[in-house]
Amino acid sequence: MDQGVTDRTIGLAARSRHPLVALAGQFTAYLGVGLVAMVAHYGTLVALVEVGRLDPVAASVIGYACGGVVSYTLNRRHTFASDRPHAQAVWRFALVAGLGLVLTGLLMALLTRGLGLPYLAAQVLTTGIVLFWNFSGNRIWTFAVRR
Repeated sequence: MDQGVTDRTIGLAARSRHPLVALAGQFTAYLGVGLVAMVAHYGTLVALVEVGRLDPVAASVIGYACGGVVSYTLNRRHTFASDRPHAQAVWRFALVAGLGLVLTGLLMALLTRGLGLPYLAAQVLTTGIVLFWNFSGNRIWTFAVRR
């Protein structure tokens, strides 16, 4: 079976359910993908800080970018079952992620330098805040296809 047909079928099934049930299922899938992307992000962060002795804010930003590659790939196919062409989706994803990246850098600087929190605690708080921004932006704008 053509993978595109399967993806569109999954997307249609999600839209045919009650909107809140579909949203909850989509958010759950987003969280699962987010966990995989978080491993890439945090793994990079810890490696760069502990082994590379890089500043935690810079390491967090690099880790965020690594997690972003994982996130785009898995969310496009599994969370949002989007058939938006890559040429349209990639730049939208990059813009949403870029704004999330700026938010990540600002929050990490505020929490580590301004409030003196340990970098991992600051990263956990930052991740929680940026999670809702990224889900909303990607759901509403990046992967949504208006028909």
